[in-house]
Amino acid sequence: MAKYGYDRSKLKGLTPFPFLGEVKTRNKHIEAADTALPQSVFNPNRLADALHPVVQYAKVAEVVDHGDAKSYVLVPDAAKGTKALAYFRAGQYVSVSLDMDGVTADKPYTLSSAPKAALGSEHTSYTLTVKQAPGSDGATHILGHWQEGTEVTLSGPKGEFYYQEMRDARHVLALAGGSGITPFLSMAAAVADGTEDFRLTVLYGSRTKDGILLKEELDALEAKSKGKVRVVHVLSDETAEGYEHGFITAELIRKYAEGDTSVFVCGPRAMYGFVKAELKKLPIPERRIRFELSGEFGDPSRAAGYPAEAAGKTHSITVWIRGEKRVVPCKAEQSLLRAMEQAGIRVPSDCRSGQCGWCHSRLIAGDVFVPEEADGRRMADKQYGWIHPCATYALTDVELEVFPIL
Repeated sequence: MAKYGYDRSKLKGLTPFPFLGEVKTRNKHIEAADTALPQSVFNPNRLADALHPVVQYAKVAEVVDHGDAKSYVLVPDAAKGTKALAYFRAGQYVSVSLDMDGVTADKPYTLSSAPKAALGSEHTSYTLTVKQAPGSDGATHILGHWQEGTEVTLSGPKGEFYYQEMRDARHVLALAGGSGITPFLSMAAAVADGTEDFRLTVLYGSRTKDGILLKEELDALEAKSKGKVRVVHVLSDETAEGYEHGFITAELIRKYAEGDTSVFVCGPRAMYGFVKAELKKLPIPERRIRFELSGEFGDPSRAAGYPAEAAGKTHSITVWIRGEKRVVPCKAEQSLLRAMEQAGIRVPSDCRSGQCGWCHSRLIAGDVFVPEEADGRRMADKQYGWIHPCATYALTDVELEVFPIL
């Protein structure tokens, strides 16, 4: 034993024959096993699929009428494969697929509910608050057609309009107008229930007291937040005790800013131009100012630099998509995206504001106009002929290549 370091007597009598018999046993188990290879999914991939689904299916579970606006509570449509709605950051939006008189288009709507409502694997929900606005065919369709039981197809959560601790100040001053209150309602709910940890002051512009959207909900969240949320209403068309009067000016912003403050802005396009000019009067660094996406630009003739002779004309668009060629008409006041959608071409889009790049397409030939304030392209895009059709208008006949996601 000393020589070998183990007791060799235990090995006496052992032969290889019993081990050879195990080969037959092993082969028998292999033949009886399933021929399919075992499958596995890494947990990070499971998490990515849960947080960033390509598509979600939901149903309208409840409709709350606010007069000229409605809130729609959406729940997962398990029959179509969506068991839970994806978690989101307060301030994000989803892109909703709408079939409007045969024209299918994806329209962005901010989630007005608390992120906690989408947390977990059961009873998750989203709330979308939609208000009628001039020229908004998406809002018109939803308000006229959605009811309890309506089936809805939507994207995963999108957008960067949310609080980020590494970037933003501990105090956020939110400037809102009209339905632009929806991301701040979600933020207020997140602060009130402890999901987010910052102080939120909302300057909310409305015409009259009776016209304030979601006032009761805002009041309840303000009370629940224990001082972390403050809502200041600014009335443009009437004077009332306890309310600010006029517009959201530099003077009013200065009054409610607290030292190092981040400014978040969401509202109608006209408000953006006014507020941008007012913010320039204040010593607030640009890195502390965030504007939510403003939606479709609309008629380009009101933009600086638009050639007057282009107005009223109709051009043709040659579209290459999935290797197929389509030629469709495009009016001067239509974006290329709108013209393609009306011709039945399903083009990928999300923000419809010229920023997200989801509709990123290659301009092959032709002259186009892109409003400066809606031009979210990178320098390389401009150099090598890439456009965002949602914010691009034809000045001549145009040829482009579109790259569908699905």
